[in-house]
Parts: sequence; C-alpha cells; structure tokens
Amino acid sequence: MANVNRQRQRMVDTQIARRGIRAEPVLNAMRAVPREHFVAPEMVEFAYEDSPLPIGEEQTISQPSVVAAMIEAAEVGADDRVLEVGAGSGYVAALLGHIARQGRGRVFAVERHPSLAQSARRRLQDLGFGDVTVRTGDGTEGWPEEAPFDVILVSAGGPEVPKALMDQLAIGGRMVIPVGARRDQTLVKVVRHGETEFEREERDRVSFVPLIGAQGWAEDGTRSASNHSPGRQPGEPPATLPEMIADAAEPLPDLDSLDFGRLFDRWGDRRVVLLGEASHGTSEFYRARAAITKRLIERHGFTIVAVEADWPDAAVIDRYVRHRPGGRAEEAPFQRFPSWMWRNTDVAAFLDWLHDHNRSQPPEHRTGFYGLDMYNMGGSIAAVLDYLDRVDPEAASAARERYGCLTPWQRDPATYGRAALSGGFRKCEAAVIEQCRALLEKRLEYAGEDGDRFLDAAQNARLIASAERYYRIMYYGGADSWNLRDTHMFETLANLLEAKGPDAKAVVWAHNSHIGDARQTDMGITRDELNIGQLCRERFGAEAALIGFGTHSGTVAAATDWNGAMEVKRVRPSRSDSYERLCHDAGVPRFLLDLQAERNGAVRRALLTPRLERFIGVIYRPETELWSHYSEATLPGQFDAWVWFDETSAVTPLGPEHARPDVPDTYPFGL
Repeated sequence: MANVNRQRQRMVDTQIARRGIRAEPVLNAMRAVPREHFVAPEMVEFAYEDSPLPIGEEQTISQPSVVAAMIEAAEVGADDRVLEVGAGSGYVAALLGHIARQGRGRVFAVERHPSLAQSARRRLQDLGFGDVTVRTGDGTEGWPEEAPFDVILVSAGGPEVPKALMDQLAIGGRMVIPVGARRDQTLVKVVRHGETEFEREERDRVSFVPLIGAQGWAEDGTRSASNHSPGRQPGEPPATLPEMIADAAEPLPDLDSLDFGRLFDRWGDRRVVLLGEASHGTSEFYRARAAITKRLIERHGFTIVAVEADWPDAAVIDRYVRHRPGGRAEEAPFQRFPSWMWRNTDVAAFLDWLHDHNRSQPPEHRTGFYGLDMYNMGGSIAAVLDYLDRVDPEAASAARERYGCLTPWQRDPATYGRAALSGGFRKCEAAVIEQCRALLEKRLEYAGEDGDRFLDAAQNARLIASAERYYRIMYYGGADSWNLRDTHMFETLANLLEAKGPDAKAVVWAHNSHIGDARQTDMGITRDELNIGQLCRERFGAEAALIGFGTHSGTVAAATDWNGAMEVKRVRPSRSDSYERLCHDAGVPRFLLDLQAERNGAVRRALLTPRLERFIGVIYRPETELWSHYSEATLPGQFDAWVWFDETSAVTPLGPEHARPDVPDTYPFGL
C-alpha cells in the first residue's frame, strides 16, 4: 500500500503539477483518490501512468493529466453542484466528490452503460463517496431534474456542444467538453453569462471516446444531430487535423527510386542528421535511412554513420566498409540478441553499397560505420588489450591487471550489476577509469602509430568505463541507467566528430526514443530522462536535424521477451488517440512532413497538443500495447520532420541462404 501511495504522489508531482496544474483542490483530490481502485485488477500496475486505461465496454478511464486540466479549467469549487457526463469507472466523479466534501457541493454523474454505472456506484460507495449520485442514461441530455449546475464536465467527445447541457448550466456556470471529430477534438470551455449569452474558449487538442447519444454521435458513427456539417469543398481550407496533415505532407517516391533521398537535401548543410525508427525490426525504416544516408554521403559530404550498436561489433563493419586491415581474429559481429537488428538483408545491402562507394575515395574521405552503444563490454576489453599488445606491451600488462576484476562478468555484464549491490566491487570502477585515463594520456604517442586504431582503442576504453557504471546502477532503477547510456552514446558521437575534424558531418541511426528530444515526451517530463536528440540540440542547436519515423500497421521482427526468439509479428493498427492514427487518416501512404517549414506553421501548432506515440523496440507485446509501447509526446517538439509509411513489413534476418561465397574473407557477416 505504501508503494501505491508513493506512486500516486509521484504521479501528481511529475505528471500533474509539472505540467502546470496549480489549483490546490485539484492536486489534493488527485493525491487522495486511489486510482488503482478504478481500473481492472490486471491494470493496477499501470494505474499511475499518465495514460488512459480500458475499463470495459470499449471505454477508458481518462488520462490523469487531462482530467486534472479539465477540472482546473472548470474552476470546480467546494460548494458547486456538478454534473459529470460519462462516469465510466467513477474516477472523475470521485475526484469531484473529494472537492465537494470540503463544502456543500453535490456531484451527479451519468453513464450510458448499465454495467459501468453499477460498478462505478459500488466503487464510490466502498470508498466513502456515497453522496455522489450515479445513474444510467443518455448524458447528452443531461439531468434536467437536478439542474441547474454550476459545473458540467463531459468525459467524451461530441460533434458539438449539446444544447441540453447548455440549457442546464446556471448563470455563471462553466462547462468543459471535448468537441470535434470522433478521434480528434478540441477541449472547449463554455461559460454562461446570461439566458442566451455564452462565452466559448477553445483550449488544448485532445482525443476522447465518442459521446454517444441523442445530441452527440450515433452508434454507427454518424451524427445524431440533424445539422450535419457539409463535406469539404474544393479550395476550402482543411477542417480536420488529418486534412491539415494531408495538405502539408510531401509524398515520397518508392524506396528504390533515386529521387527518394532528394527530398532530404534541405538538411544537407547540418552537422548532424539523426534518423529514427519506430521499431528495431521494420524494413522500410532501414531502407529509408539507407536511401537518405547515401544521398547525404554522395551529395553533402557526410563521412560518419553512427548507429545504435555496440562499438566493437561496428568496428568490424568499419574495417570492411573502409577497406582497412583487420585486427585480432574475431567472431562475426552482432551475434548476440537481438541479432536481427543489424544482421539483416537491408543493413547488408547498405554496407555493400558503402564498401563500393569508399573504394573510389581517398582513405581520408571514406565514410566510416561506428557504434554508439555500450553493451559489448567483453568485446571492448579484448579490443583494448589487443591494441596495447601491439603498441605498448607494458601498458597491456597493467591493463590486464586493472580489468581483472571484471573478467568473470565479461560474457554476462548484467551479472556484475547484481554482484555490485553486495559491495566489494568499487575497485572495478576506479580501475577501468584509471585505464581509460592512462590510454588517453598517451594520445599523441599512440596516435602517431595509427590514428584510426587509437580512436578505436580509446573509445573501447571509454565504453568499458561507462558500461561498468551502467551495469552497476541499472539494479537501482530510476532514470540513471538510461541517462548514462544515452550520455555515453552522445559523447561517442561528439568524440567522433572531434576526431574527424571541424568539417566532419554525421548521420545517426537510432530509435525514435533516442533521437527525438526527450524534453518533449513523458521520458523527460515525468521520468527525468534525457537522450541523444536532446543533447544534440543542446550542443549543436540548429546544426542538428532530428527526423522521426512512424507507421500505422503491418508486420515487425521482434521478440516477446529479452533473449527470446525473433518472431514476425502483426503490428496492431494505431490507436485512435495517437499521432499515428492522425497520419493514417490523412490518407497519404508515404510522406515527409517538414515540421519546421514556415508554410507548415498551422499544422505544427495543431500538432503541439500532446498525444500518444508508439514505440516498439526489440520486444513487442501487442496484447499490452497501450501500456508497454505507447507514451505521450509532443511530435513537433520532438522532431524537426516526420517520415511516414502507412503499412510496413518486417526485416529479413541474415541466414545461411544469404551466404556469399563470391565475397572475400573480409566480408563482415561471414555467413
């Protein structure tokens, strides 16, 4: 129970107050009312996430931050008579009841589903809110017998403000209601100043379940009211957000077209172009990034391709694509889970192209392939020792001693984190940092031997130091482990740019969760997490371009559990309250949406309201998709541009059937 209470307090502090809610009655109510009692038992662990949750009958309990914003906007007071339309599980009614019990207020709630009304009534009674009255009925017609109301809150989206509800507002009364299309609404506040005088204020974009009733939507999706809005006429400005997206979208040619990359020339002068992906197993994302990267390399002089992959594994690839001699005898790269993320046909095709492209370039102008990540600690230790054996055997001996305490865990670094909790392993941290320092102190001497080899060894030493901290702190939880990992990846990118000179330019391939500015997502707002995209904007400003990718449906290569087998899974169609559904409803199968273009100012402003965005990594669990793969974000704040593929397909992992007997032994995947 204490843990649940802490989660509730943290929700209010990080998800409600931090978003600007200041009304003390609202904050106090949300601190007091146990949301876990208003969700299904299997959803309790998600009760204090800032997201809607299913409650049956295809309805949801509303997102806490939106509920708080609505109650604050309605200026609910302790002496007010309040009507809530769409009681659902009873959570909002309980919040209103908590405010009302501080004075002489009364709360009435209407729910059209008898089963939900009954369960809401029971929950409210059990929690001591017996003075909150719930009935089954058509909420669009209000509760005339108890009118007038000082406040009316509507927890569903209607095509317009129902006249019956306006009539039931007291003079001076406030109503807050989502109004708009079935999947896309604007939060509207209506204040009644006289018998026929109403003030209307439009607020945030939101997405609620439809308001079904005589003065709302019909069950079949048509408007119940007789005054249907006419269809959009040619030349008429777009009326809905999907129409605005369609107007602003630049259709993309086929992925195999040489013209595909041309649309991205506008970012050719940037120092860093970050290309995202909405999953780690979608072919179209890899192929699109390859096409864009080829264009940036050929036409704009980019010489760094930095990817969300381990440095030692990527170093094997780099030797192949830049025609560099190999180092120590080594296994083919990317053998560990999730191998399909980089050992797939799309990546192999790009690497072959890069290998051929570099053949015609002088060594100093060849484009390299580098890993930013830090999981392969064992491979990094081996690479450092191999390098020192070549250039400084005495230093190699000292390094072996320093790395000795890590040796038992090289094959399974996560085990080190568990062991570190028991104490006695602090010397490892000091040892690996000392080794990194020792290597860097000899920078000039070693760099004279071979600059590329020194860069590789130095980065591996940094990786070991970061990985030691990462695997130690990951068992404490919180944002520290994520922040350490992304900070390490950013610093690796910065070190590459510095090593390659002031004119060097880099393309980054990483997941949307890494390259979209974390400050514009739940990651940064509620979990204090940062990422590469945020750090690039802070360091490079307008010289960094952040480009996200998305899809509506199709297939994806993913596992069900960590270290599980790869499966080709069906991607569920995007949720109605997500950015992805807006893009799907725009009706353009492939497009680029430039969110910074001056001509797209209107759609950018319209998209600024936070919505759900889907994130699929190497794990995909469709059955828990809302809680495990969706997060709230502000798309135009995250990204400078958005690349959309309405339907996508899974990557094809490399297997024996892709063996290449015609290629030299230096081919990195060595099938």
